[in-house]
This record gives sequence, structure tokens and C-alpha cells, in this order.
Amino acid sequence: MYKGAFGYADFYRKDTLTTQTAFQLASVSKQFTAMAIMMLKEQDKLDYDDSVQQYVPNFPYKGITIRQLLTHRSGLPNYTYFSDELWSDRKIALTNQDVLNLMSVHQPKVFYKPNTHFDYSNTGYALLATVVEEASGVPFATFLQEQIFEPLQMENTFTFHELAARTGRVATGHNRNRQMRTSDYLDTVLGDKGLYSTVEDLYKWDQALYTQKLVKRETLEEAFAGTGMKDKKNEDYGYGWRIGQVGSGDTIVYHGGLWHGYTTYLLRNQKDHSAIIVLSNLPNGSLTYLKDLRQFLYPAKSDNIARHEDRKSEAASGRL
Repeated sequence: MYKGAFGYADFYRKDTLTTQTAFQLASVSKQFTAMAIMMLKEQDKLDYDDSVQQYVPNFPYKGITIRQLLTHRSGLPNYTYFSDELWSDRKIALTNQDVLNLMSVHQPKVFYKPNTHFDYSNTGYALLATVVEEASGVPFATFLQEQIFEPLQMENTFTFHELAARTGRVATGHNRNRQMRTSDYLDTVLGDKGLYSTVEDLYKWDQALYTQKLVKRETLEEAFAGTGMKDKKNEDYGYGWRIGQVGSGDTIVYHGGLWHGYTTYLLRNQKDHSAIIVLSNLPNGSLTYLKDLRQFLYPAKSDNIARHEDRKSEAASGRL
């Protein structure tokens, strides 16, 4: 196993990054929201095919289910866009309840009818956080802390709301010019983003998913199965995870994230129990190299054969 940290948590303070520095996870947060839903399903507190309105009565769109929110097939518009138009004072932090209220009052037009298209939706996962609260009877952040982070000893994983109280190392997001990004009114919406974690804690999370500490194996298998409704990359989406293939033919589950100067990535190959975890606080295009890394770790059979022939040729010529 390799782990390492490079650069600064804060470019101006020159606060060196470590593998215990917490980063905003951006959309990698979605897999934790999905896990909360799966746990509540096993506790018989909800069902995937329940209507959202069973838990959120003032939700204005009929016929949308929890499963459709999980798999991005709800057709709902993105709250990060319609809030820009409908939220008048951006000095006031937006909450999940505020998002719901905006939808209830203004009813932004849906993109598609439910269950007809895959359309990536931050709104769906923000709503799932509200469903977790209604079904569990506790705040979303509390549920994650008590039901996931504490049992897995993820001591440096927390929500945005706890950021100000954290005394440990936390990376600051920067723009491409290495200028510090500041928080804005959208940061306080949870479910689609808003979690902070470290590479070490995320490795604990990865390893826990090979056990049944949180949910049964059958429940996880369903989460990684997908819907058969592919996106533009010809990839599927399960519950909080993208599903694709690498050159070796192995099926992988993964997710990336980009938010306010943070770039994140977590990939799992369940066949060989390998994982790639990358957290960055500078959007400098570093994730573009992940394609090369994936090809190196999971080469196509033809690549393996070519490498083998190259090594035979080099050995025959005395260069090895």
C-alpha cells in the first residue's frame, strides 16, 4: 500500500499537507448519503420505492421515488442553479430545508419525467439527506456521525457544519491561481456534498465495505449493481457510485468530486481489493492523470502481452 501527501493545506501559511489532513469531499460525499439510506432500509424505516412525499409532504413533484433519487433518474433541476435565481440574499446560508421550500414555492421546471433518463442531480442527494432526517428522527449530520463515522473510527470525518469547531488539520480550497476559495451560501446544503475526510479515513471506509459492519452484503451488491440506464460515458450508476470497467475487464465503482477549490476521487476494484484515493485542494488538472494510473494498475490483456514481449526482446538483446 502506498500513501503520500504533497504541497500545502494553505498556500499562504505554507501549512504542509499530511495524510491526516481533511478535505471537502465534494460529490464523493454522495456515497455516504446513499449508505445512510441503505441502513434505514435495513432497519425497515423506508423502502427504495417509497414516494419522496411520504417523508417530505410539501415536496411538490409527484411520482418520484427514493430509488430514483439514488440513481439520478428523478429528472429534477439542479438546486445549485435555481438557487442562484431564487435565493435573494447570498449572505444568508442556504439549508436543505430552504432548498425544499424554494422547490415548494417556485416549482422549478423538471428536466425529464421520472425514470426516463439518467441525469446527474445534486438536488436528489440533498433531498435524500432530508429523507434520512425524517425517517431516522435525528439530524443528517448526527446520523452519519453516530451510525457510520464512529463505528468505523473515522475520527477526522465530519460535515461542513463542524468545520469551524475543528482544531485539526483542514485543507483550504484554492483556485487555479492558488488564491484561497471562501465558503458561500451553498456550502451548508448537505447530502450531495459537504463532508470532510482524510485519505486515511477513506481507506477505513473502503475496507469496511468488504465487511458487513454497516449493511448486509446483499444490500451492498444491489448498490453496486446499477440500473442498466447508461450515461454519456456508457457507464451505469448505482447508489452513490458510478459503475464502469477498466482495461483489465474488471468492474469498478468510483466517484469524483469538484467543489470550491477541492478535487476528489475514490475508486474501488472489488476483484483485487485495490483502491485509488486522491484528495486535492487545487484544481490544477491533476485528476486527468488518473486515466494513466488506471491503465497502469489495470492494464488490458493486450497491453500485458505487449509488455511481456518487450521484456523478452530486451532480455534477448542483453539489456535486462
